[in-house]
Amino acid sequence: MQAEAGASLSSATTPDHPRTPRGASTRHLAVLGLAAATAYGIDQATKAWALDALADGHPREVIGSFLRFQLTHNPGAAFSLGTNSTIFITAIAVAVVIAVLVTARKLRSTGWALAFGLIVGGAVGNLTDRFFRPPGGGKGYVVDFLQLPNWPIFNVADIAICTAAALVVVLTFRGVGLDGIRDRDRERETENDGNEDAA
Repeated sequence: MQAEAGASLSSATTPDHPRTPRGASTRHLAVLGLAAATAYGIDQATKAWALDALADGHPREVIGSFLRFQLTHNPGAAFSLGTNSTIFITAIAVAVVIAVLVTARKLRSTGWALAFGLIVGGAVGNLTDRFFRPPGGGKGYVVDFLQLPNWPIFNVADIAICTAAALVVVLTFRGVGLDGIRDRDRERETENDGNEDAA
């Protein structure tokens, strides 16, 4: 009896058991950090290049008229939205970064870690502009320079955030939780627990 009880307790508390709450693994936090650092680094490097190479104000065609480099100073959000609400947009971005980092304590999914990392890297990339470009104090302009036909000019940080949003949709559609367990597997585990309790 004691051996059986001990085995049951061990099964219920093992880190691999779906019913046991688990914190984020080091590996998944590393994925988040690497994704964030990569997105942030590329964003800041390309902005510095754009400020230098495109300072004359003349657009540069990269792929004909499909993709052009055109330097702009954007006081609004992604894709030049909300140009009259800079402080509000800054506050939202800060809140999003904090919320993501708090939620990341539950990460056990590589997909979610990658999505969170891209969100943090992209958001912090644009926040760096808000706080350190004129006029500063959260009201600074964001450097945009990528232009597609019939589309507002954007930057690498915007790409990172939009990629993360698409990844979140895919993960949600597939039913993958932050802990890496799919909804159908969680439901199956719940059903098995119910059958065991009934027996």
